[in-house]
Amino acid sequence: MKERTTYTQLRPEERVVISSMRLLGQSMRAMARVLSRPASTISRELQRNSCPSLGYTSDSARILHARRRCAAKPAAKLDVNSVVWGVVLTLLDWKWSPQQIAATLKRVFPNEPERHVSHETIYTAIYAQPRGELRRQLVACLRQGRSTRLPRTRGTDRRGQIPDMVSIHVRPPEIEDRVMPGHWEGDFIKGAGNQSSVGVLVERTSRLVLLAKMADATAASALAGFSAKLNSIAAPMRHSLTYDQGKELSRHKALTARTGVAVYFCDPHSPWQRGTCENTNGLLCQYLPKGTDLNVFSQDDLDGIADSLNNRPRATHNWLTPLQVLSQTLASSHQAPASIQ
Repeated sequence: MKERTTYTQLRPEERVVISSMRLLGQSMRAMARVLSRPASTISRELQRNSCPSLGYTSDSARILHARRRCAAKPAAKLDVNSVVWGVVLTLLDWKWSPQQIAATLKRVFPNEPERHVSHETIYTAIYAQPRGELRRQLVACLRQGRSTRLPRTRGTDRRGQIPDMVSIHVRPPEIEDRVMPGHWEGDFIKGAGNQSSVGVLVERTSRLVLLAKMADATAASALAGFSAKLNSIAAPMRHSLTYDQGKELSRHKALTARTGVAVYFCDPHSPWQRGTCENTNGLLCQYLPKGTDLNVFSQDDLDGIADSLNNRPRATHNWLTPLQVLSQTLASSHQAPASIQ
């Protein structure tokens, strides 16, 4: 098998040698022998980096080489001195996500592709900023506010598997359609030092939120907390629960036995499969900031927070509240209103 040929750029000191030997009238082959380089490399160097007025000098060759290297690089799609970057900065300050910004630029400037940037380009531009106050301000505008970008793929999942999991991919299609109420998404919010937690349940059709106080983050606490909260609503509103592969729900079969709710599990590292719950977690940050000791909140406190969210108008509902949408949905399906505690 033929060895792969590697090539390294000429170093500044090699250009000094070429310039000196050129003044002494040495041949290109002699230069090549001294530098242990192919003669063709010396020939290209003299052709490309010689100045018409001065001939070949190491300083002018270095400058011409640097200019050529810069010209060969494609222009940045989102240059910090461009008008588009200014627009992006403004929208980030308005708390818009990179996805919202990218989609809006394409909609507002449909015939100007030079103004289009993907959300990945925006993320790259933010995290490419030198460490300092501007970078901190830009990262703080992002919803997660992470100091570094997490890789899109994080390797093979090495956690223990939950026994008897039922995949989201066999979930009935009517759940995906959000037509019939009673299908939920769930999650755990962890408090300071992972020493406290709150269970989150979101109804997919109405976006109604229920919060359950947990004694800790164990599977036993999750079973008790979620069972109590699900059983507090009428049976016609308890059909299914979609959850990630958190080990706190390893007793899902017992949860189904207690509540009648079928449990489906998402793929690892696939938060979009529970997008409603992920969005709700973002809204809950206004009430339960990251790093808070969640033990200070009683169940009554959590019910008050859920009530506040359930009475907030939502754009996805044409500015109706989750409670209003739930009432309309139940009325149209001729179901008795469910009690929410």
